[in-house]
Amino acid sequence: MAKHRESTNCQVDSGFPAFWGWLTVIAESPPNLVTMEARDKGHLEFPKAVPYEEGSGPRNMVVLLLDSLNRHMLGAYGSGEFETPNLDRFAARSLCFTRHYSASLPCMPARHDLLCGSWDFLWRPWGSIEVWENNITQDLRMTGVVSHLITDHPHLFETGGENYHTDFSAWNYLRGHEGDPWKTRADPSWVGTPALPAAAGIFRRSYDDSRTYFREEADFPGPKTMAAAAEWLDHNAGAHDRFFLFVDEFDPHEPFDTPEPWTFKYHDQRDQELMIWPPYGTNPVGSGALTESQAVQLRANYGAKLSMIDHWLGRVLDALDRNGLWNDTAVMLCTDHGHYLGEHGGAFGKPGLPVYNTLGHIPLMISWPGAAPGSCDALTTMVDIHATIADLFGAVPQHRTHGKSLRPLLDGRVDSVREWVLQGYFGREVNVIDLNGKYVRTTPDGPFPLSMWSNRWSTMPIHAFPRIALPKPDDHAYLDHMPGSDVPVIRQPLTEETYGAHPFTLARSVSDAHLLFDAADIEETEDIAGSAREAHYTELLRHALTEIDAPNEQLQRLGLAASGAPG
Repeated sequence: MAKHRESTNCQVDSGFPAFWGWLTVIAESPPNLVTMEARDKGHLEFPKAVPYEEGSGPRNMVVLLLDSLNRHMLGAYGSGEFETPNLDRFAARSLCFTRHYSASLPCMPARHDLLCGSWDFLWRPWGSIEVWENNITQDLRMTGVVSHLITDHPHLFETGGENYHTDFSAWNYLRGHEGDPWKTRADPSWVGTPALPAAAGIFRRSYDDSRTYFREEADFPGPKTMAAAAEWLDHNAGAHDRFFLFVDEFDPHEPFDTPEPWTFKYHDQRDQELMIWPPYGTNPVGSGALTESQAVQLRANYGAKLSMIDHWLGRVLDALDRNGLWNDTAVMLCTDHGHYLGEHGGAFGKPGLPVYNTLGHIPLMISWPGAAPGSCDALTTMVDIHATIADLFGAVPQHRTHGKSLRPLLDGRVDSVREWVLQGYFGREVNVIDLNGKYVRTTPDGPFPLSMWSNRWSTMPIHAFPRIALPKPDDHAYLDHMPGSDVPVIRQPLTEETYGAHPFTLARSVSDAHLLFDAADIEETEDIAGSAREAHYTELLRHALTEIDAPNEQLQRLGLAASGAPG
């Protein structure tokens, strides 16, 4: 390669970026011409792989996330409503966690919990990875672990989620799900597509065009994703010293669209429009947005989507079987949250309700080499998956995290790893959960005071309504610091005038009173707020928020702060 010691712009040859010319100068200049601080030299060192030690635990890990997976509809958790033979098959070889809960909701906040390990919802509504934190895969790179992402989840490739994939060793995005802008018009021929004509949602989405290009079941995004995961395992088993595979599957999230033989598996409304887009509302049947038969069909169509993705999950389990991976690979199956399908007064979607168990009590199954199948009643949450990944691979996150590794539970050394879990949406109620119950603390005087903390001012885009967005920072914003970080962060106080026109700020909860449920009340039908037990949970919530250094304004808005305490 040509030398360019005298070049002022550090170009190597035409078309080569300046960075490579700079490296040439460093590599080829004698020591008396180039001096560098030891710190700068360290930046050019490639991470050194940490060799796997036999007997130290699982060599690899696979995390399978199925979006909007309702725990109460799975055979492994006692339901017989829909057929899920492969989930049942996986559960039979796994430890099934009975007290696992979502924390930050909805989709991207939950993935931030899993991939970054810190609760998101107390500081911001939705967003990408910030400058003061790392994706776990960046930490895995420092130990030489190969990581791969396989997904059809469109939010990972939109503003507000666009940098979660970048630190994987490689990634594969299967196109066409929900809001993915894959096609700009429908296939005018519809020739050969198994997609049946469907009723329109409240607004047109990219999927309405994309679905006309599917020619067989294997072309639907969920099946494509599971097939790609199975193929990756076949191609990569034994090829790496250690690997981490994350399969982020958007099914059974809406649209509840399936081809035959799944379409009419759980209903026979063949003379009615196919309902694939559920409305989001506290009682859409009562409001007239749905008929009772449409509500029945939507629930059945969720079941069809669930059974279809379960069928294709079998391809991944088969790949684990034929490659002999169960003996040295930990496999986790989880979700981000549930989905209302008529529960709690007829709710559908993720409307402005408190986070009841339907949405927040979620499945977690882990097949761990050496751990006997069964059930685990320990309290766990999403950030604990992050802590477990870090623990298994010896990764050391450099930012403040909130998770507890599940490895001591899986190895049989302890019976519990945490005493409480926090849960909620940004700007709404905050839940605290322990083994004895769940407390839903509302904001007695409205959502304020409340600030958004972020240096990446973004949230979930709604392509059909491009004017809907968070307000931009204004003159009320100032610099602060996240707990444990010395990186300045924009802290934007929100007011009634600057709260913004966006679902995260418009969909305020209908709850105007605190709620308390005993742990045995799975359906959460008996509110015991006001009983002697509430004092315990009030103090537990105050303790939990204080322990994680949550903004004091969170305690203020919840009526828990000491009088006159700063925000």
